[in-house]
Amino acid sequence: MKELKDYVTTIPDFPEPGIMFRDITSILDDADGLQLAINTLQKFLEGLDVDVIAGTESRGFIFGMPIAYNLHKPFVLIRKKGKLPRETISETYDLEYGQATIEIHKDSIRPGQKVVLVDDLIATGGTIEAAAHLVERLGGEVVKMIFVMELAGLKGRERLSKYDIDSAIIYEGK
Repeated sequence: MKELKDYVTTIPDFPEPGIMFRDITSILDDADGLQLAINTLQKFLEGLDVDVIAGTESRGFIFGMPIAYNLHKPFVLIRKKGKLPRETISETYDLEYGQATIEIHKDSIRPGQKVVLVDDLIATGGTIEAAAHLVERLGGEVVKMIFVMELAGLKGRERLSKYDIDSAIIYEGK
């Protein structure tokens, strides 16, 4: 039986020399890989009291929405600035070269709701930390963060040490 990491394609020297790019599209385009990814992430939530599943644009949507469906929970979108139609709050965070801003609808999370954040990758942790701040500003509690892959060498888990984190695959490098 294949493990989830067996469905990941590694592309050396992309997008630049020395980088080992871990491509999740090879998980998505294999029915067994996709099912294994969703099932693995969902197992991280067993026994956890959760009200809402939220995912960050765009791959967090891919993995988070089926989990929300399976658990019969609402799914909340956390999107890039300017993409949500109703009133939002936003959070700006630093990237390697510049900044990015993400938003959430103001009425997506109610005070006291327990929220799980889902994304495909934890690297430096900047995006998911900004997402957690949005949830918390609305009065929600981030009870778990789950990821398909983690690049441990970029120390995102350390940055997010106050949160409960699980990753299906952990790569030691960057």
